[in-house]
Order: sequence, then C-alpha cells, then structure tokens
Amino acid sequence: MILPNFLVIGTAKAGTSSLWYYLNQHPQIYMTPRKETGFFAFEGTNLDFQGPGDQEKDKLPINNLDIYLQQFKYFKNEIAVGEACTDYIYSPKAPERIHHYIPDVKLIAILRNPIDRAFSQFLGNLKRGVEPLNDFSQAIKQEDKRIADNWHYRWHYRERGFYYRQLKPYFDKFDRNQIRIYIYDDWKNKQIQTLRDIYKFINVDTNFIVDTSKKLHTSPKTIPKNKLFNKLLLSPNLLKSSLKLFIPEKIRQKIWSQLNQKNQAKPSLSYKLRQQLINIYREDILQLQDLLEYDLSKWLKIEN
Repeated sequence: MILPNFLVIGTAKAGTSSLWYYLNQHPQIYMTPRKETGFFAFEGTNLDFQGPGDQEKDKLPINNLDIYLQQFKYFKNEIAVGEACTDYIYSPKAPERIHHYIPDVKLIAILRNPIDRAFSQFLGNLKRGVEPLNDFSQAIKQEDKRIADNWHYRWHYRERGFYYRQLKPYFDKFDRNQIRIYIYDDWKNKQIQTLRDIYKFINVDTNFIVDTSKKLHTSPKTIPKNKLFNKLLLSPNLLKSSLKLFIPEKIRQKIWSQLNQKNQAKPSLSYKLRQQLINIYREDILQLQDLLEYDLSKWLKIEN
C-alpha cells in the first residue's frame, strides 16, 4: 500500500497550490494528481456540506481509503511521495489520522499573516462567484452561523487563522524534526532557496532547477462592484444574444470589456477591521512565536 511520506498540510491561500505544482516537476517526487484530497480530514465522515458550491463533485473531499489509494496508482518508485491539502492543518481530526496511518511522515506548512489569509480566501470565493456577500466584515459576522450550518472549511475565514491552536497537536504527536514551517513572505521572496530546503528535508536532489514562472490560484486584483451586472456581462443571456444581430463581434467585445472594467473595484481591508482582527489573533500569534521560535511581531502591526 503506497501512502505519502510527506504532506503539505497548509495553510490555505499561502502559496500551497504553487508549491504542489513546483514539487510535481521534480523527477524524484511523486505528488498526488489531485491537490486537496481531504482524506485525513474527512475519512469516514458524511460530506453533507451546506455552503454555496460545497457539493460540486470536484470540490468534495475523499472520505474513503480505497478511493484515496487511487491517487497513488501512477507511482513509479519516486523517492518522495507527497500530497498537499490545506484542510489538514485546520482539521481537529487530521493529526490523529495522519499519525495512525503514517507516523513517520514529514510535514510542511506555509503560514501567512492570518488577516491577509482570511481576506484572500474571501476574495477567492468572490472570484469563483460563490460568496453571497460583497462585504468582508459581514462575511466575518456570518462565520459562526455558517460553521454551525456545516459550511465547508473554505468559508471559515477567521477561524482558519489560529495557527498555534492548529499546529500544537502536530507538535504534540510528531517529533519536531518531522515538521518544517515556512512563513509566506519568505516563501514568496525566496522560492528557490525554500524549495531547496524542502528538497533536503524530503531527501531528494537539491540541485534540480524548477520552473517557478507560473503562479497558481492568486487572489483577484479587482472584484465586481455589482455582482448581478457582472453576471450579466460574463454569462450567456438573452440581451447578449439579441445584440449579436445588430453589433459586430469586435465592437461587442470592446463594449463588454469597457463595461466590465468600470464595474471593477480594487479590494481593500479597512483599518478598523484589520485592528479588530489583530486583537482577535494577538494571543494565538504570541503563542505561535514561542512554538516556532520565530519573530511574528510584524503580524501585530498595521503597515502604512
């Protein structure tokens, strides 16, 4: 039975999709074809999620061992066998399940400022067209109800930022030498150095040169001011079909492009909300600093 000997456990919106893509390029590394399998978070559980888009087939986690093992059917004796799933850092059951199946596994996580991470996930859901609210502060206020109503982890904007709470069970169950934690800013600015450190950690050739030109799942730089108008512009509808009879395609495309640009706004996070979230995360960040022995004071400041 082939199982991973290393896992990228998180966190969401911190470059893990790009990391999965880069690791997959290395000839000595096998990565599961699917990122975000969710197996160790949801094994044996009822996948009755209630959030918008949560029941899309390609979004549902794998909750069965036999189906999970199919992710390794293309294995060809690579040295390192890995998976990347950001549900694992957040799931309260994942540490125990991972330890049960693969106690000697190596664990990797990239941590991002929890406030920026939460806002980025909100923007990502807006980009997908599934977030019903345009206002991040309102989405934060709705979070407890969404969790109670069994919306998937992707809707847990605030709660997914308590990294100390999430990582402590891993440090309790696994030897510290099995865990590598990276900070998002370091990963973003020193990708080649970080990749080489990961290669060394998982015992593969550190001299392999990876193509890092492609970035996956980046946050949108703009969001629609009016979601209904945005849907009208981008989706097939009777108005657009009717205009085909009277306006040439090139002119139509130019009109749609100009209207779409006018309907876009640059997303931003208010000073007040950022300060509120800093206060919420403060204790967890200070505990995380001690756990990692890494200065995270930057996360407790608002940069001008």
